[in-house]
Amino acid sequence: MLDVQRPAPAGGIFNRLDAEWATLCADSAVRAEVTTWLVTDRLTDHLTAVTDPVTESVTGSVTALPGRSFGPEQLLAVLRSRSGHRSDALTDAVLRTLLRRAAGHDRSAGLAARIVVQAMIPAAVRIARGQVRSFGGRSFTDISSVTVAALYEVTRAGRIHARPGRPAANLALDTLRHVCRELAADREEHGEDLAVAEDLPDPAPGPAEMAAARAVRTAAAAAGLHPRTGGDEEAGRARLELLELVLDAMDSSALSPVDGRAIAWHYTTTPLPDTAAAARAGTTAGAWQRRRSRAVARLTASLQLVPAA
Repeated sequence: MLDVQRPAPAGGIFNRLDAEWATLCADSAVRAEVTTWLVTDRLTDHLTAVTDPVTESVTGSVTALPGRSFGPEQLLAVLRSRSGHRSDALTDAVLRTLLRRAAGHDRSAGLAARIVVQAMIPAAVRIARGQVRSFGGRSFTDISSVTVAALYEVTRAGRIHARPGRPAANLALDTLRHVCRELAADREEHGEDLAVAEDLPDPAPGPAEMAAARAVRTAAAAAGLHPRTGGDEEAGRARLELLELVLDAMDSSALSPVDGRAIAWHYTTTPLPDTAAAARAGTTAGAWQRRRSRAVARLTASLQLVPAA
């Protein structure tokens, strides 16, 4: 789910984006194009269920209204919907649809990217605020422009994360990296390289890091990697890194879901005993231990195959 906790401030590029957005939503040609996308990707029924719940029948089935058109505002409502299993899954599906189209080279690509940028404005605001340094010599307005440009560039790149809950977090992280590189390359009046500022210790994780951690916890819970009910809400950085490695290995088929659980249930602050884990998996403790040993070996091998950056 995209974060809507902190709205964009008035003035500057964010104010101009909001004004442009109102014009975009009123354009009938844009509405027709958006509707065509959703019909092509078979998302109209799901979108109707969220944006027009009164069409839901007594049986719980939802059907798109005949002739119903959808505009950018309906997509924005879904992309900024409140947390919930159903709405989160739809948010991911809509965002992936937009990212696939944004990677093209026609007018449709530019429109899709523009919708994504509007949806990601709260994240862009946080990124820009986080990069304003008292000694940096650049204002929030300047950094906001850099951030929006980076967000648009990342959106058009077409990089899509398949893991649940990750597309929006991925966009925010890639945008943050672009912004940091841009600011680091721009040496200030007194020769202060902003890359040095990025290395200063931060007493608390930044917004992008917190979003990434939440996404990892959510994906790990969906994959059954938490050994106990309640998950790892207070998981430390090492635990989160392990979970991300396991999830990536599962995404690439280097590990099966059971292999992933064999590792994740054991390597945690309070590991699930092998006897309990084996009973849950329907096997013996000895077989479970052997599975974990083989899974660790496969995970290690998969990491060794990744080329150095």
